[in-house]
Amino acid sequence: MRQLLRGLSNATHTGEWHTTMPGTVRRENNMRLIALLLNPAIFGALALFLSLIWMLLDQKDKTRPLLVFALVLNLFFGSLLNVFMGKEGGLLPWKYDHILFVIDQALGVSTAALAAPLQGAWRIPLIVVYQFMVPMMICWFLVTRHRKLRGSVVMAYVGELVAGPLLYAVLPACGPAYAFGAQWLHPPQVQAGIMRLASMPNAFPSLHIATAFVFVLFAPGKLWRAVALSYLAATGMATLSTGEHYVIDLVAGLAFGCFAANVGFGRYRIAFLYLGVVLSWSLTIRFAYGFLIAHPSLLRSFALLTVGMAIVSLISEWRVLAVPAPEPATVLA
Repeated sequence: MRQLLRGLSNATHTGEWHTTMPGTVRRENNMRLIALLLNPAIFGALALFLSLIWMLLDQKDKTRPLLVFALVLNLFFGSLLNVFMGKEGGLLPWKYDHILFVIDQALGVSTAALAAPLQGAWRIPLIVVYQFMVPMMICWFLVTRHRKLRGSVVMAYVGELVAGPLLYAVLPACGPAYAFGAQWLHPPQVQAGIMRLASMPNAFPSLHIATAFVFVLFAPGKLWRAVALSYLAATGMATLSTGEHYVIDLVAGLAFGCFAANVGFGRYRIAFLYLGVVLSWSLTIRFAYGFLIAHPSLLRSFALLTVGMAIVSLISEWRVLAVPAPEPATVLA
């Protein structure tokens, strides 16, 4: 919701919708209505209500309660973060945003430079993509359930929503839009160091990218793979265009998506391997960021290796999905 309202405000202030005609007020009212309809809390509450009815229609189906449980976790995810991590003066008032900002610079990329071309006409559609995660989670549950694929995408969701807040506590950060405010598209030069920031830590790793990558790993068939890849690309652009994430958050988010997917596939040893990759990123940035910044070539190599691991995992999963399930043996009388 906060991303959508910021996008509407920016578009209005930059004159993108400026006009001297009376339609200005009507257009702004329409945008407020869109913001209300796209409120994740409303989406989540409606989805939870419908899923409860759906669960009661077939109480023998054991997968339906899992979806309801995942939706409950998602609906109260922000509240849980606020209780455990978010309040100013609480356990985690110090954030690592400036460090992540400088890490991006050492990688040779800039969130602001990537986000700037995505403002204007692109911004509102990308915010819609960013807020459309819960409906996509439900859609992918239905797609994978209908195709009777191995594994459980719901368990992948649960793995994300349980491990995500713990990782946010290891390396708390909020995103450039919160660290730099209205200047985030033209941020000043800062020194790598912790900063005091009164906002919930939900930047590193990116759970949006992780979930979108879970869709890709669970995608059955060429059509759904194309849809999943398109949504992954749009989510990547959305997380940057809204100022919610740094580029390095997306890199770690791919590894976190591999962790969640392997939880869904029931391969827990491999899942913890990927979780170890994400945790290694978090701990290294927190305690040895100076070393990473001083050795940009090594930092880029680690980033490329992480992305490469995600690509290898994707190819491996798609090859497995391409193998038809064995036919049950026929018993002759």
